[in-house]
Amino acid sequence: MSNKLLDMMKDEAADYVDVRFTDPRGKLQHVTLCADQVDEDFIAEGFMFDGSSIEGWKSIEASDMKLMLDVNSAYVDPFYAEKTVCVHCSVVEPDTGEAYDRDPRGTAQKAEAYLKSTGIGDVAYMGPEAEFFLFDDVRYSNTINKVSFEVDATDASWNTDTEYEMGNMGHRPALKGGYFPVNPIDESHDLRGEMLSTMKRLGMKVDKHHHEVASCQHELGLIFGSVTEQADELQKFKYIIHNVAHAYGKSATFMPKPISGDNGSGMHVNMSIWKDGKPVFAGDKYADLSQEALYFIGGILHHAKALNAFTNPGTNSYKRLIPGFEAPVLRAYSARNRSGCVRIPWTESPKAKRVEARFPDPSANPYLCFSALLMAGLDGIQNKIDPGEAMDKNLYDLPAEELAGIPTVCGSLREALDELHKDMDFLLAGDVFTKGQIEGYVALKMEEVERYETTPHPVEYAMYYSC
Repeated sequence: MSNKLLDMMKDEAADYVDVRFTDPRGKLQHVTLCADQVDEDFIAEGFMFDGSSIEGWKSIEASDMKLMLDVNSAYVDPFYAEKTVCVHCSVVEPDTGEAYDRDPRGTAQKAEAYLKSTGIGDVAYMGPEAEFFLFDDVRYSNTINKVSFEVDATDASWNTDTEYEMGNMGHRPALKGGYFPVNPIDESHDLRGEMLSTMKRLGMKVDKHHHEVASCQHELGLIFGSVTEQADELQKFKYIIHNVAHAYGKSATFMPKPISGDNGSGMHVNMSIWKDGKPVFAGDKYADLSQEALYFIGGILHHAKALNAFTNPGTNSYKRLIPGFEAPVLRAYSARNRSGCVRIPWTESPKAKRVEARFPDPSANPYLCFSALLMAGLDGIQNKIDPGEAMDKNLYDLPAEELAGIPTVCGSLREALDELHKDMDFLLAGDVFTKGQIEGYVALKMEEVERYETTPHPVEYAMYYSC
């Protein structure tokens, strides 16, 4: 039987194999092995490692864990000097071989299995649109007497009068004016092109790239895939963007709101379910959706505040989720309208019928984010949660009294974690998430909340120092 990993190692004359996994916060981790150590027996037995060194996982007295290689995820690393084949791994208990309940990739695999068990569909597809910023210089400090940050880029809107040794060419997007201008205003075209070309060489399904609304903000198009597969692809997507930018002398960040006064980075997630080769979301209801699709939307809107803990997992996420910057803070849905939490993109083909959650951001752990969204939607279908009437108008232009009647997403990470505590049962269905996993995740994230809430902010000096 053919083994993609072993075949690729042989065909590429690989020197090393990089085994990669994702921690609870969503950061890709790796261990590099000599290629002659990786054979069929190694793949069958897995690789032991110390789980106590990963935040949010095991304590030191029970730290042994095992990585099981997914040979079908193998790809050649485009950045290492020595030929290296990479492979994504899931984490299992070494004594039982059972999936470790706090492994994000394992959660995504369980979510896919649960979908099939419900009979609602065979496969769920996720199409994330992760935005990011590129800077030339990034500096920050967090010490007992200094809290500060400064970012800069030659194409930033604030550099129209900066004196450069070679002169200031003057072509750069205005504030909130970065959407779709050609070069020389869009000076990062070639850099994004290399990012996309690198992804294509790895066999990733991509379709476009462009400058986004904010200064220094960009987006590349990643074509949809199934839940675990697409989370793997998004991890590769981030890895490639970080490293191609680095090679160009740039710094890429998926931080949702790295600068004040301009748009933040979102990660709209397009979702659909298929069964027996047919689209479950296509029908004759609102916007040519099926009743199941409307119930799916109902589940997303109903559980939105608990979902925020996974879809918007940083304190910085809530500096994006504020009115006035195209941020989808209102729990409403509409066809084509981009001001609500859920949008139904226009399409002529029933096969392309999907719903788009607009509130997630790219700091999310993709395995947990996609799994939680799917579980909320399935809960909506199973419990026939009515999403209410669609809001086919600009929600930002509503009068105050009408706006007050529309529920919102969370306003802080603390609120999101509190909501997750109160509304987690839909995630526990089918043991996709476990209570221990959620409690461990909340504890990990509360450390971030407490660090953020107890650190003086520079703007507080401006407002209160002379009071």
